[in-house]
Amino acid sequence: MSAVDLLARRLESLMQRREQGRAASLDHSVLADLDAHRRGRPHLPDGLVLEWLGTAGFRLEMDGTTLLIDPFVTRRSLGATLTSPAVHADAELVARLLPAADAVLVGHCHFDHAIDVPELARRGDRVIGSTAVRDLLALHGLADRAELADPSRPVEVGPFTIRFVPSRHSKLLLGLAVPSDGEFTCDSLDSLSSSSYRCGQVYGIHIEVAGHTIYHLGSADLVEDEYDLGPVDLLLCCIAGRSMTRDFEQRMLSTFRPATLVPHHLDDFFRPLDEPLGLSFNISVARFVEDVLAIDPAIELATMVPMRPLRSGT
Repeated sequence: MSAVDLLARRLESLMQRREQGRAASLDHSVLADLDAHRRGRPHLPDGLVLEWLGTAGFRLEMDGTTLLIDPFVTRRSLGATLTSPAVHADAELVARLLPAADAVLVGHCHFDHAIDVPELARRGDRVIGSTAVRDLLALHGLADRAELADPSRPVEVGPFTIRFVPSRHSKLLLGLAVPSDGEFTCDSLDSLSSSSYRCGQVYGIHIEVAGHTIYHLGSADLVEDEYDLGPVDLLLCCIAGRSMTRDFEQRMLSTFRPATLVPHHLDDFFRPLDEPLGLSFNISVARFVEDVLAIDPAIELATMVPMRPLRSGT
């Protein structure tokens, strides 16, 4: 390679980094503008507590009943996650950051949705999810803590009515394939690597509480024909991989017709939760907001800060 070619490549790399830096700065600015904690949004029914746990994780609490959805606090660096022969929950971290739950709802079994679930089951929390989640718990000797999701049957947990809706994972691998697709097959805790957390069946989670409806979309795709529960008051919408999904924003908005939308799964989940928020690779929050408002200018958009509970009117 000539000196001129080398210089050209270095300049191109510098320009790309500069553009990425500008995009990240714009995204952080948009997140600050939409901060629900500052603006008092989204509107919640009286008494409901909503907390984003980072990634696709949420805590809902009402009248002394607690739900956890896809809780994930055991974050390791990208290198440690990919190279470790086995990855498991950090029991101390789970105990410190995740309260006891009346039900743990798991939308799919990738490690960034399910790694902490066995530790929650071990302490006695009720777990509801797919056969992949059941098999993960069975590997830990906790098969009796697993309850299979049944889309035909709502589940009542305190004031919450929960329905699991068959859904679809975005094809994050260049738009061609779902990473770690298929059912859970690992047969040893010593070989439970990050890629061994197979996706399994994917579910969206519909929740009714105090006359309000909430839908948790844990991956940026859906199966429109599987959803017939009407408009939702609040859509918790994964945006990781949205660019790999055909017409995602239009299909998502047309299906759920949300009054308020909170994007999630936008953060760098290889960064500990006690560090400043970083953004996942190739996530454009600003473009997502722009695309959504172009389709529905009247929708209410809000963002949340991890581990900061939001209550009605705050």
